[in-house]
Amino acid sequence: MEVPLARPDITEKEIAAVVEVLRTPYLSLGPKLEEFERRLAAYVGVKHGVATNSGTSALHLIIKALGISEGDEVITTPFSFIASANCILFERARPVFVDIDPRTLNIDPGRIEAAITPKTKAILAVDVFGQPADWDRLEGIARRHSLLLIEDSAEALGAEYKGRKAGSFGEAAVFGFYPNKQITTGEGGMILTDNDGLARLCRSLRNQGRGVARHEGQGWHQHERLGYNYRLSELNCALGLAQLERLEEILEKRERVAQMYNDRLRDIDGVESPYISPDVRMSWFVYVVRLSEEYSPEDRDRMLQGLKARGIGCSNYFPPIHLQPVYRELGYREGDFPVTERVAARTIALPFHNNLTEREVDYVVRSLKELLSGLR
Repeated sequence: MEVPLARPDITEKEIAAVVEVLRTPYLSLGPKLEEFERRLAAYVGVKHGVATNSGTSALHLIIKALGISEGDEVITTPFSFIASANCILFERARPVFVDIDPRTLNIDPGRIEAAITPKTKAILAVDVFGQPADWDRLEGIARRHSLLLIEDSAEALGAEYKGRKAGSFGEAAVFGFYPNKQITTGEGGMILTDNDGLARLCRSLRNQGRGVARHEGQGWHQHERLGYNYRLSELNCALGLAQLERLEEILEKRERVAQMYNDRLRDIDGVESPYISPDVRMSWFVYVVRLSEEYSPEDRDRMLQGLKARGIGCSNYFPPIHLQPVYRELGYREGDFPVTERVAARTIALPFHNNLTEREVDYVVRSLKELLSGLR
């Protein structure tokens, strides 16, 4: 049996929406872009959405628009997809990592203040795997120290923290729409913010530094600032709109799959299922288990190899950012963030998507159990 790690959930509705755009004269900077931005901002409960060609682009624009630059420091997590830290380096600022909470796997607010220096300009927190960070404590720290606060919610569309939607915290937030996310645009991202000036600047920056002109014509060749081609096409936006209409259905499907795993893994010794804080509504991006401390990192790697040999998609979510080669060049070493390193050495992302069947989950869990028994 082949069980892929991830798979998008595309129906005839999405296909029809994309084909409909192909019958119009607008393939970029058209009405679907504006509608997608408006509807997602309304869903989150903020004033502005600014669509981009990736979550990485969206985060980069936020950092640039907030004036974070060379000589500044941004406190963030070492346990994330690498883009959350790379976007800081894009503007020649320095990522300052702070270790994670061993249960939620989000940045540990209790460690942040010790990392603040006169150069600290912002805190960039990530809602890892779809679980919101501890935003009450993060907002308190940011206020006390007059720091900017940025939410990387690329993995958490639909999640909530104490009843408030992910994507609504800090100066601005981002979502990502890669095919393994809750909804997909193929490639794409979105900035969410209540800040009028920030939204206006990000719209300009994503469109080669132009002003707010939508179509080619007067002003099209007038560039007010250095910008980028980070635009999201009408085709992508049409796909995103069709997916957004199905968001609650999609979230329920993913919750169902997560619960199937929870039920079957509960009694397997040596495997820890994801911990979910009582303050949050989880939006399942991936389903990541951890081997207990009795197993070594080499045991985890053998498990990954064994699962793949059985046709089961799996991965090590996430390798520590600070141990990637480009970050070692900044002086980071093994032992700098022991919680992150201990967790990352034992994680296994299991197959997870909307339409995973009970038969497939049973096969994955049975294989996991058999391979574990071979390590003892």
